[in-house]
Amino acid sequence: MSLNVGDNAPDFELADTELKMRTLDEFKGGKIVLSFIVAAGSPVCEVELCTFRDSYEEMNKLGVQVVAISNDGPFANKAFAEKHNFNFPLLADYTSKTIRDYDVLMPDLLHIKDYNAAKRSVFIINEDGKIGYKWVSEDPLKEPNYDEIKNFLK
Repeated sequence: MSLNVGDNAPDFELADTELKMRTLDEFKGGKIVLSFIVAAGSPVCEVELCTFRDSYEEMNKLGVQVVAISNDGPFANKAFAEKHNFNFPLLADYTSKTIRDYDVLMPDLLHIKDYNAAKRSVFIINEDGKIGYKWVSEDPLKEPNYDEIKNFLK
């Protein structure tokens, strides 16, 4: 089932880098930028999440919360987050359940059988819990359009 703008955003319960279980509901209150990354530590994911990190102050003024999700475990995510001083949660979807719920599963990454990852994608969830913006790439090397995201948030 493909999610579209206007659909309710699926809830999740995922471990953060401190092994605390986090849900979508706890981030509600303003808009949520939900960024699915391909792999913690990969070069393009590094650029993407560092761009969100560097936009934190601007997004915070708009009442926006950034939440990143990878299919890596919480320990790999923690090393990645600490290395780059991420100022937002990086959640571990090591079973790929949430990745499947958002219909962004990329099976057999780099042609490695059963190495599943998330397609690089960004969802913006509005205050009412509905998806207001959706961007999904079939190309793991393609970055999202950051200006488009910022313009949507304004």
